[in-house]
Amino acid sequence: MSAGSTAHLHNPRGPLLIMTAVAMFVVMDTTSKYLSRFYPVPAIVWARYFFHVLLVLIVLGPRLGLGLVRTRRLGVQLVRGLLLAGSTLFFVFAIKKMPLAETSSITFIAPVLVTLMGAFFLKEKVELARWFAVAGGFAGVVIIVRPGGDVFTWTSVLPLCCAACFAGYQILTRKLANLESPYTSIFYSGLVGSVLMSLILPFVWVRPQNVIHALLFIVIGIIGGLSHLILIKAYDYAPASSLAPFSYTQLIWVTVMGYLVFGQFPDFWSLIGIGVIMVSGIYIATHQQLTERQQRAELRESMPGA
Repeated sequence: MSAGSTAHLHNPRGPLLIMTAVAMFVVMDTTSKYLSRFYPVPAIVWARYFFHVLLVLIVLGPRLGLGLVRTRRLGVQLVRGLLLAGSTLFFVFAIKKMPLAETSSITFIAPVLVTLMGAFFLKEKVELARWFAVAGGFAGVVIIVRPGGDVFTWTSVLPLCCAACFAGYQILTRKLANLESPYTSIFYSGLVGSVLMSLILPFVWVRPQNVIHALLFIVIGIIGGLSHLILIKAYDYAPASSLAPFSYTQLIWVTVMGYLVFGQFPDFWSLIGIGVIMVSGIYIATHQQLTERQQRAELRESMPGA
């Protein structure tokens, strides 16, 4: 690894930025759950994406011009945007009925699903230890929802649907990583969700009850767009696999916010399940980081004069 690469891996800005981004996600999710008490979920998701794409256009449009919208993989961008919009719909429907911490924790099964999808669709090699981590992630979900018990309801399936959509979104993001500008990808993520929800909006629209609620609709979109821009900036300082473990700080914040705002705190078994999912996800992310380092080392050794 070059000295420059090492500096990137040890630069504290990457972890600080990604922890800031996931904390902002928690604020957005908490606000969305609050608004879901008064308004239809599709209207909340519309605001999430409409003001997201508006922010991206205002911040990046003047600098990038047509480069922001130019894409060589329009079909992939559209499917990716649909998956992200579906993920958000499932998530907001879930937090309308379920505690915030448990819902968010179940969605963190997404890295486990990405490993599965990578094995089956991208033919990636998955070692035995990672298969154990995959099994551990699913065990954590089972502990949280406890099928057959009082905790399990049909809404418990919604976070899993959210995670499945988000895993597909991440797989397509991987495929676009070296082909498209991340700013173009973030634009289409917001655009597809905005257009899709705008088609539904006339059938579900409810006028905001007061100025505070109207501002909150705007806030969730701005926070969503801004947090994605911060994520992109974080990846300028370190590889995604190095930063992935820091994203699990989101589960700490979501537990705190769920308690402070809604008076909801996970019970003992839910905390155990959350811990199992965290350990499984962090192991997979750490193993991916080690694999990437090994691949870089093998590449250097195979180069003439290395």
